[in-house]
Amino acid sequence: MKRSEINAVIKRFEKLLEEHRFELPPFCKWTPEEWQAKGHEYDEIRDNMLGWDVTDYGMGDFGHLGLALITIRNGNVHNPKYTKTYAEKIIMCDSGQVSPMHFHWHKMEDIINRGGNDIHFTLYNATEDEQLADTPVKIFSDGRCYTVPAGETVVLKPGQSLSLYPYYYHEFVIPEGGPVLIGEVSMCNDDNTDNRFLNPLGRFPTIEEDEPPYRLLCNEYPKAAD
Repeated sequence: MKRSEINAVIKRFEKLLEEHRFELPPFCKWTPEEWQAKGHEYDEIRDNMLGWDVTDYGMGDFGHLGLALITIRNGNVHNPKYTKTYAEKIIMCDSGQVSPMHFHWHKMEDIINRGGNDIHFTLYNATEDEQLADTPVKIFSDGRCYTVPAGETVVLKPGQSLSLYPYYYHEFVIPEGGPVLIGEVSMCNDDNTDNRFLNPLGRFPTIEEDEPPYRLLCNEYPKAAD
């Protein structure tokens, strides 16, 4: 992705959050220059990859296969220094964009439609060899438990949520009608080792630096200043 594209996505995301009156923590508003002065007191942000995340999964087609998100809080399964057992994200996804089919080996999560549009999920159980199973999928949604056939579309309207367990393959697409604001509440998030994409994909984009960054992404922070 070009840096100019990432900057534009972040600015659209900020506007959407403002429209929904969703306030971000201070570190999400720091400029790259302000980050240079931040010391070890902010190691939790660096170590646990809090903050902005814009990805095209390495495919170069963000308008179709892409996601913009902010990790607001997170623990760290690889570092006992951090004892939080939970994470929270806020996500923007626009009409026509797909979050590709994947599951997590360890993470359980709730996906919440915070408003703006519907979310169309496709769900499968995973087989022992981590392929798509042709077995009914148990759905847990806002206190209701029921089953659907493998691959059937499950629609989340604004305000509705869906619980996703380990080894639940899930993909979602946003229909026509504009962007949706999505919440995620989960166990600790580990994007480096706990994403199993059905078709191999990259997690972070390759960036072409055609203009200065507006905000640093969560994998771009400089080392502590002290």
